[in-house]
Amino acid sequence: MMTDPIADMLIRIKNALSARHKTVLIPASKLKLAILRVLKEEGYIEDFDYIEEKPQRKIQINLKYDENKRPVISGVRRISKPGRRIYMGYKDLPRVMNGLGIAIVSTSQGIMTDHEARKRKLGGEVICEIW
Repeated sequence: MMTDPIADMLIRIKNALSARHKTVLIPASKLKLAILRVLKEEGYIEDFDYIEEKPQRKIQINLKYDENKRPVISGVRRISKPGRRIYMGYKDLPRVMNGLGIAIVSTSQGIMTDHEARKRKLGGEVICEIW
């Protein structure tokens, strides 16, 4: 039984990048789709496809590498966990790698980056950091 599907998704992406895979397949959920939308907008992944397959729906993620074939994502860290939720106001949101990375925040207006949440003056649950 998997207790933290978001951490599972992040680790699958990280492991696939270190193994130089082009794609990775993960079980689907609405929260994962929202996080992947943010990653795509920020340029950390190429694209993702929602696969409507019975009995379990899946998401295929197309990973992104730079011109030297190095992964664009060099690190991930899960912040808020099922056993310990971390909530912050917009003034307290972390600056990942002095602005070179992003924190993904779940706010009342949806999933967004820490930059967007600060701009809209929204706090929320800090899901993870990516750099």
